[in-house]
Amino acid sequence: MNVLELKSKFIQSRDYTTDDVNTLMDFAKKAYIHNEINIKDYRLLVRELEIQGAVIPDQYKENSLIEHSKL
Repeated sequence: MNVLELKSKFIQSRDYTTDDVNTLMDFAKKAYIHNEINIKDYRLLVRELEIQGAVIPDQYKENSLIEHSKL
């Protein structure tokens, strides 16, 4: 699955379109959690969306179990 296919799935599910990469990343995450896409497709989508500028919101980073180094 690529981003264009994800956008199509988004439109079918939500009845509107978006070009916001963060919204599409959230949608991909939800689709993965609900077993609508497999891990391989999810990883490829996340990589492609990050290249296009998608970011993880700071509030999720703050609550992450992963330690972040401080500059």
